[in-house]
Amino acid sequence: MTIQEIYTKGKFLLKDFPDASVESKVLVLKSLDVSDEVFYTYPDRRISKTEERRFFRLVSERQKGIPLAYVAGEKEFWSLLFKVSPGVLIPRPETELLVAMVVELSSGTQELLIDIGTGAGNIAVSLAKELPEVRILATDISPIALKTARSNASLHKAANVDFKKGDLFCPLKELDLKGQCDFILSNPPYVPENQWENLQEEIRLYEPRQALVPGKTGLEIIEKLVSGAPDFLKPGGFLCMEIGYGQKEDVLTLFGEWWTVVDCFEDLSGIPRLILAKFGK
Repeated sequence: MTIQEIYTKGKFLLKDFPDASVESKVLVLKSLDVSDEVFYTYPDRRISKTEERRFFRLVSERQKGIPLAYVAGEKEFWSLLFKVSPGVLIPRPETELLVAMVVELSSGTQELLIDIGTGAGNIAVSLAKELPEVRILATDISPIALKTARSNASLHKAANVDFKKGDLFCPLKELDLKGQCDFILSNPPYVPENQWENLQEEIRLYEPRQALVPGKTGLEIIEKLVSGAPDFLKPGGFLCMEIGYGQKEDVLTLFGEWWTVVDCFEDLSGIPRLILAKFGK
């Protein structure tokens, strides 16, 4: 078979998925270990039987409903490829809004950025590439997530990121970082318990529940971030975090008078997605 033939076959086998052509291409690139350039320039290149078997094995996994990112072992974020695996939340494109906001606000020099609940490390590593002069500390309670994040930092040569295991602000307390942080960032779990069963099977059956559902209301971790951040932010520092659908008004009520600016920004779908709060004067 040729590259074009196997790609066409993949599209047919994945026809029940909305983006069958995209998914087939991703699995072709992965199973053949070729670039976009090879895919488009040499469609008539013949492939080996080993490559063919590898491709159809990946397609079979995808047909079972396993998320494409887990099948391919990677997911693009901020124009970078990140390794992902079961047990680690798959990066979402809407989270790129958080990265863009921090890049815009940062001076780019001698700042300390904290990424709480780093997951695959996509936020921390993306910012490390954009802001090589800042210091970044990325934390997570999950050993699997931290292993993946460290691997991604190594992959992208993000030397200005350090990692530490711990829950929420515990690593910051251990490192005595009170009043020293310029940014505290987080894409926290925010799905309410009663919405878990309504999520797509692809998410509910395969992605880690603890990275999505914090408790009954969905606001449990967000509340802790808002109440705990003032201890560690410098005056004029920022708390920047993602929120879920319909949570804007409830989240805004959490901020007290010690915050001078609190705003909410929409993602590309028009959904209020990002809370930005400035601490102190």
